Amino acid sequence: MIGVLVNTIAVIVGSCVGLLLKKGIPQRLTSAIMLGIGLVTIYIGIDGMLQGENTLVLIISMVLGALVGTLLDLDGKLQALGGWLEGNFSRGLVESDTGRISLAQGFVTASLLFCLGSMTIVGSLKAGISGDNEMLFTKSLLDLISSSMLAASLGLGVLLSAVFVLVFQGALVLLASVLAPFLTTAAIAELTCCGSVLILALGLNLIGLAKFKVADYLPALIFVPVLSWALQFLPI
Repeated sequence: MIGVLVNTIAVIVGSCVGLLLKKGIPQRLTSAIMLGIGLVTIYIGIDGMLQGENTLVLIISMVLGALVGTLLDLDGKLQALGGWLEGNFSRGLVESDTGRISLAQGFVTASLLFCLGSMTIVGSLKAGISGDNEMLFTKSLLDLISSSMLAASLGLGVLLSAVFVLVFQGALVLLASVLAPFLTTAAIAELTCCGSVLILALGLNLIGLAKFKVADYLPALIFVPVLSWALQFLPI
């Protein structure tokens, strides 16, 4: 769990730096940063999607994930958590050129962005299976920088997303030993692909082209390794 703890601390430190810098950044620059982050997020999503090789696994996983996530209303619960946090912190709203950015929006956006990348998924699984935290340490450095930029544009919600990072990545580390039999090289590639599809959806949300309930698709990440493992026994 040391890698997860280091990553969580990196998000906290980076967010604090971003919140301090925010005071000196004009609103028009904040809006430009937001669009830039959105475009980079889209690029990261597209790049990761290309690692997938079995479209059938992706389709079935996304469908099943959407069904489970929607029935459980995961997006609604995550939004509600963000709303509860917003209700308990006075600096909940920040004015920008593109409208009002809530603490809840910053919390949800940052939480998903920090937790859906290939480095999060693969790094956490490697840490849980073999105790290798190298990838999570590398991700921590990247998140230190990105959380600074995000906090400068999205505010306090980014800092509070550190809690979600701790819980989500910690759960992946703990589940790694259970999922180990299903984590073939192909399964990891498909996990990266699936997570990247969700990152692409998040990027489209960031630049205002869509309003995907990304959290509702999170269960797809559970179905991917199981389906990848099962399909290797089928003559297709």
